[in-house]
Amino acid sequence: MAGHVSPGGFTGTSPVWLREPDDVNALVGSLWPRTATKVDGVLQVGGLSVPEIVANVNTPAFLLDEADFRARARAFRDAFAGCDVYYAGKAFISTAVARWVAEEGLFLDVCSDGELTVALRAGVEPARIGYHGNNKSAMELRRAVHEGVGRIIVDSIVEIDRLADIATQLGVVQPVMVRVTAGVEAHTHEFIATAHEDQKFGFSISSGSAFEAVRQVLAAGSLDLRGLHSHIGSQIFDTSGWEVAARRVLALHARVAAELGHAMPELDLGGGFGIAYTTQDDPADPAVLAEQIIRIVAAECGALGVDVPHLSIEPGRAVVGPAMFTVYTVGTVKEVSLDGGATRTYVSVDGGMSDNIRTALYDADYSCTLASRASDAAPVLARVVGKHCESGDIVVKDEFLPGDVRPGDLVAVPGTGAYGRSMASNYNHALRPPVVAVRDGAARVIVRRETVDDLLATDVG
Repeated sequence: MAGHVSPGGFTGTSPVWLREPDDVNALVGSLWPRTATKVDGVLQVGGLSVPEIVANVNTPAFLLDEADFRARARAFRDAFAGCDVYYAGKAFISTAVARWVAEEGLFLDVCSDGELTVALRAGVEPARIGYHGNNKSAMELRRAVHEGVGRIIVDSIVEIDRLADIATQLGVVQPVMVRVTAGVEAHTHEFIATAHEDQKFGFSISSGSAFEAVRQVLAAGSLDLRGLHSHIGSQIFDTSGWEVAARRVLALHARVAAELGHAMPELDLGGGFGIAYTTQDDPADPAVLAEQIIRIVAAECGALGVDVPHLSIEPGRAVVGPAMFTVYTVGTVKEVSLDGGATRTYVSVDGGMSDNIRTALYDADYSCTLASRASDAAPVLARVVGKHCESGDIVVKDEFLPGDVRPGDLVAVPGTGAYGRSMASNYNHALRPPVVAVRDGAARVIVRRETVDDLLATDVG
């Protein structure tokens, strides 16, 4: 942490990457949906004023830029032309969003019966759905097979046996991929780095369990082994990790062909592409990612003397994450004295860890802006916190806001499309916020706010 003295005389403590803005009213364009702008200090999106939008739905609320979402989906689809691009339902799914995914030509990953239900309700073709998860129940697997899900990513020997029996009972041959761990630890938070060995997902390549899992799938007459699936983590900004993973996964791919006589036609290298939450993040363009990853796969296949398999990728948060932001109303503001004579401005809002758990869970960084007016006040270093009864209920750890931020102001936090609403909870019996889609001057609620009746419906008393 570094001490900071502003031109207005303010002293505070900020991370070394955070710089005081020249204009505290301005938006950092890379953090916001493409249609977001400010007019006289008032945040707008999709041609609508944010204060006017939330006046009809209250706060907190998630605002989703439909045009931005669709543009990002198309960017990955076009960059990875000839490959299958799977949207991550776990990042955020609703009936409307699942329809957008299908309309833009993407495939869809689900990892629960609930996500599958939403996808089918939206009319997504079952053959374009992949089913993930390390502990799928027999009920979940039976439904997935019955509905004709295009691929199930198997994650344990127990699951292989369970799925083979279900497929036999239903008289079908179910396409599957085998989830493998390549021993690559991506540069990301420990809890979302999913390819190192000591974790719950997949079969280890280095221990030999992945090869044995492949052997078992091939022995099951009711399963069709399509290929290997690898996922090295999330919020990743370069392709070096994928290069190592591809080398190890494709070596297993070649071994299966040589020793077991099965040329797997597909390969999924996962994704986990990063987005910009703050100015310290610099995500790569989809076209650059595609060129590098496709080149890596082709080079490794050439070195191994095997045909290039049909490639799938999973952009993860990179489609919906930047397309959505959260709007809060400020409730209280207080100055807190820090060591060395510094102070920090605590800005309390009407949401918090019930609608964005990532700061508390992953120590994630976010940005924010005053959304309801312009200000001539000098910037102050602020911490935006929630209303929950937890000291760790922090929304934005460090950001500059106008020094006159006050109760009743609207504060907007970008980059909350992925895992904000989908990981939201009823902690402190909070009501989960709505999601409002905005496009071309029109706004519509696609997920309504919970009500007290919703909250009490499961409380049988």
